[in-house]
Amino acid sequence: MALEKATETEIQAFIAKYDAWRIEGGKLHREYIFNDFIEAFGFMTKAALVAQSSNHHPEWSNVYKKVVVDLTTHESAGITQLDFELAAKMEQLADLTQDLQ
Repeated sequence: MALEKATETEIQAFIAKYDAWRIEGGKLHREYIFNDFIEAFGFMTKAALVAQSSNHHPEWSNVYKKVVVDLTTHESAGITQLDFELAAKMEQLADLTQDLQ
């Protein structure tokens, strides 16, 4: 059973709270810049464990110290509560990993 897609009001409330996130191509989008590759990859490793435990996986890429993340729930064809939860956890992990530039 698919989760309900988030309303525009819910999406805007999330972005108001986490202003580094934006909507791009119908997905929650965020670019993280870390101090170096080790920090970036460490963040991705921690985030991968969180994603696996919730069975909700990001679309992401890494080049050197940059990590680009897109979140959407494929089964619902849009953004859902699962995306908000994973994005919020990623913010916590990033804060613990280092001071973002």
